[in-house]
Amino acid sequence: MQRRQGNGLAVVLIVIGAVMLLGLALPLIHGIFRLLFPVLLVVLGYYGIKSGRKIIGWVLMFIGVMSLIAKLSWIIGPLLGVALIVWGVYALKGRRNGTY
Repeated sequence: MQRRQGNGLAVVLIVIGAVMLLGLALPLIHGIFRLLFPVLLVVLGYYGIKSGRKIIGWVLMFIGVMSLIAKLSWIIGPLLGVALIVWGVYALKGRRNGTY
C-alpha cells in the first residue's frame, strides 16, 4: 500500500463529516455561526464605509450591530444592572463626602 503525503486533509475531512452526521458538532457549529455572521456583517459594513460605499456600509453595519446586541442581550442586561448599581453607590458616596 502506497502512502501519499496529501492524506492528512482527507482524513480530517472524513472525521469532520462523520462528526457532523452524528450530530455531535451541530451545537458547537451553531454557536459559532450564530455570532460569526453578525460580526461578519459589521466587518463588511466597515469595509464598505472605508471603500467609499457609505450607504450600503452603514446599512450592513447597523444590521450587524443590532443583531449582535440581540444575540448578546443575555450578558448586556446583567452587566448594565451591575453598572447602574456601582454608579449609584459611587454617587451616594460622592454626595455624602461633599456635604461635610
